[in-house]
Amino acid sequence: MSAVPVFLYHAVSDDPPSWLAPFTVSPRDFAEQLDMIIDGGLCVVPLGRFVTALLGGPALPPRCAVLTFDDGYEDFATTVAPLLDARGLPATLYVTTGAPNARRTASGAGPFPSVATLSWAQVRDLDAAGFEIGGHSRTHPQLDTLRRPALREEVTGCKRDLEDALGHPVSSFAYPHGYHSRSVRAEVRGAGWTSAAAIRGPSALSSPGDDPLQFARLMVRADTGRTRLGLWIRGQGAPVAPFGESLRTKGWRAYRRARALTGRPHRALPR
Repeated sequence: MSAVPVFLYHAVSDDPPSWLAPFTVSPRDFAEQLDMIIDGGLCVVPLGRFVTALLGGPALPPRCAVLTFDDGYEDFATTVAPLLDARGLPATLYVTTGAPNARRTASGAGPFPSVATLSWAQVRDLDAAGFEIGGHSRTHPQLDTLRRPALREEVTGCKRDLEDALGHPVSSFAYPHGYHSRSVRAEVRGAGWTSAAAIRGPSALSSPGDDPLQFARLMVRADTGRTRLGLWIRGQGAPVAPFGESLRTKGWRAYRRARALTGRPHRALPR
């Protein structure tokens, strides 16, 4: 199986809030990374093309990659989209539907405190410009700790929010924090999502044999240097999915679930 780098970005900014800084790439570094991907000979394909192959459709071209962006920060419209357009690169943006038009103050209103998020008008403009818009839940919770009614509201409600806003079906989902489980995947499938992006360990390469409901991604962080990115571009430096869930992952899920049941949930994001 050929490794497929599916790159995961969050924010692209020079001035992120402290909680988001580890997951933020500067615009200058982001532009250099895009050029490294192109110069490394990778063919960046739309996510839909990748998912079609995972579902048994036409094979992927050799040495391809996918670009994905989580959460729905405003910098995707102001910074990321122009840099992608200038290079003719497709990308998928997974939007947390409780974030658009949320009050943008340090009080923490909305899922992401003290950071500007896209408005619905911007989301529609990006959709019209050709970027695929996917779902990332309504409020960005740890889905694998939720009871069934709350889980369904996050997964199905997110799809309804996006389709109402965009006026057409959406099919691509990404698990907040990368957290999922068998029951979460079943809920995602039942809601009509045909693919779901995961995070297998810190990072992993995907492949044509990966599971479309938990395909692996490579998280590009503030500390992702040129050497590591270069390895990923060559299909090296990370495990290749599919592979089984580790005992550490299972234990971490059990711990978070226990915290949630006691009313003291593990906090993945600040208030």
